[in-house]
Amino acid sequence: MSPQRCRDIAHVSAVELRTQVPAETVDFFVRLMGLSEVARDGSRTYLRTWDDYERFTVCVVGAADSGIGRTWLRAAGPEALDRRVRAIEDAGLGLGWADGEEGIGPTYRFTDTDGHEFGIYWESDWYEAPEGQRPALKNQAAPFPGRGASVRRLDHVNYLAADVPAVTAFLPGVLGAELTEQIVMDDGVPSAVWYHVGDKSYDLVYTSDWTGSTGRLHHVAFAADQREDILRAADVMLEAGIHIETGPHKHAIQQTFFLYVYEPGGNRIELCNAGARLVLAPDWRPISWSRAERARGQAWGLKTIDSFHTHGTPPVDAAADAPGTAR
Repeated sequence: MSPQRCRDIAHVSAVELRTQVPAETVDFFVRLMGLSEVARDGSRTYLRTWDDYERFTVCVVGAADSGIGRTWLRAAGPEALDRRVRAIEDAGLGLGWADGEEGIGPTYRFTDTDGHEFGIYWESDWYEAPEGQRPALKNQAAPFPGRGASVRRLDHVNYLAADVPAVTAFLPGVLGAELTEQIVMDDGVPSAVWYHVGDKSYDLVYTSDWTGSTGRLHHVAFAADQREDILRAADVMLEAGIHIETGPHKHAIQQTFFLYVYEPGGNRIELCNAGARLVLAPDWRPISWSRAERARGQAWGLKTIDSFHTHGTPPVDAAADAPGTAR
């Protein structure tokens, strides 16, 4: 890869999650994941992880069905925002400017090639804890909550896509993201791709949707401090009656230690270790995994459960069996 790769996107900052049971979903994030509520606006509830410097990390929206709404990206500066908007418009994917959300300035809305909605912005109001709720350490925005999983930050989003090869042109060409790992089928076509925008090994993941649908979600991931936090989270979810789909195990791809659960609205949530691998090489060489290598399963732990290859949100009816290609 070119050592001059684009760094116009600073990070993936927040996600909008749709749910038919918004009160239960908010309770899941606050009581069991350790997020805090910062604002409400009609059917929209804004929540933040304790180490997020911005105003919100998750926007829970009451909706007719589950799934992901907008994903927010913070640009690296005003000039970077202008460059990305031009690239988006040149690709014919722009939806236009909109007023910002809670604590976010003017936002340019667009879609990826699969129909997932994004918003990119620069202006952001940093979070300031109210009097009486200030952290002991001045280099973090809020106190450690010590509640539930106490996740530190949003880590990555894994989208389902009908056409993964189209995404492999969109992500580097339009967003300036870089491929770090991928699963390549026997015909040479990628079925899952992991891209990053900063030094963390991955931020945006796309997996082939076995139903052929567009715009669906595989999972949203949040980072805890260490593996022991994820083990504790498994006990927290068990006691709360939350469905634990699989884990704790370790992925072979990207080496992430993980736990997958379903929040009450049906969206898959991953808890992973915050000490994720970094990609510091400016000339990183993407790692490709074959179908046979991927079929061996996780690095260690139990065999990948079938629902991991079939469940996505919003749910769709499909008669075919799902190929085992998701990570």
